[in-house]
Amino acid sequence: MKPETTAAGAPTSASGKGRIELQHVSKGYGEAWERQEVVSDVSLEIAPGKLTAVVGPSGCGKSTLVNLVAGFESPESGRILLNGRPVGGPSHERMVVFQETALMPWLTTYQNIVFGPRIRGDMPKKALHEEAVKLLDKVGLSEFKDKYPIQLSGGMQRRAELARAIINRPKLLIMDEPFRGLDAMTRELMQEFFLRLFEENRRTNLFVTSEIEEAIILADHLVILSNRPARVREVIDIDLPRPREFAMLGSREAYQYKRAALELLHEEAMKSFSEQQSVQAGLIEAISSRGS
Repeated sequence: MKPETTAAGAPTSASGKGRIELQHVSKGYGEAWERQEVVSDVSLEIAPGKLTAVVGPSGCGKSTLVNLVAGFESPESGRILLNGRPVGGPSHERMVVFQETALMPWLTTYQNIVFGPRIRGDMPKKALHEEAVKLLDKVGLSEFKDKYPIQLSGGMQRRAELARAIINRPKLLIMDEPFRGLDAMTRELMQEFFLRLFEENRRTNLFVTSEIEEAIILADHLVILSNRPARVREVIDIDLPRPREFAMLGSREAYQYKRAALELLHEEAMKSFSEQQSVQAGLIEAISSRGS
C-alpha cells in the first residue's frame, strides 16, 4: 500500500498530525428504486491534534462514516481530504481500531505489532524492534510479547491493537467503538489508559462511541449525528481542562454537556420511532385494503 503523496509527488510525513475535512459527503446503498441513503451531506472538520468523538442513534450510519474516512468505501458525492489531499483508499496514515479484535491469531503479540511496518519495509529492523519494545512497555504488555491473541484478555487485546496502530505513526487514528463488549471494569480501565495515551502524544483522533460519558471525558469536540441518514446535528466543544480525570464527570460542566447531548439524541430517537410507526401503519393499512 503506497503512502499518500503531496501534489509534487513527495511522500507525506507519517508522524505528522492530520486534518480531516469532510465536504458535503453523502453515501447510500441499493439500486435506484430501493436506494437507502445512509450518510447525507455531511460537512465536518476533524482538527489536528484533537480528539473528535462521534455519537448518534443506533443504526444512524456511524460505521459507514468510519469506512468512508478510512477509505474502505468512497462517497457518492462530496469529498474527504487529509491535510488538503483527497482520500483515495485505505492507507497506514489513517489507522482503524475496530469494534471486534482484528489481531491475527497465528502471530504473537510482538509479531502483530510490527506486522505493518515490517511488510512495508519502511522502518529499519533495529528501529522497528526498539519502537515495538517501547510500545509494549507503554501498553503494559512486555511480559506478554510472545503470547498469542487467544492467550490475552479482552483488555490486553485492545492494548495490543492500539500499539499496532500507533507504531504505524498515522496522521489519524480512527476508533470504531473500540471498548464495546468489554465488561464495565475493563472498559473504564481502557478509557483511562487511552486518555493518558492520547494526552501524551496528541495524535488526531476520530472516536466513535455510543456512550455519552465516554465521549465527554475523552473528547475535545463532540459531534452529534442525526437519525439515518446521518447528518451533523450539532458539534459541542468540550471545554474541560487537560489532563482529564474521571472525577470531572461529576462536575456541573460535564453534566451540562451530557444533558445537551442527550436532549439532541432523544429528539433524533423520537424521529426514528415516529418514522417506524408511520411505516407500520402504512403496512397495516395496505394489508387491510387488500383483504377487503
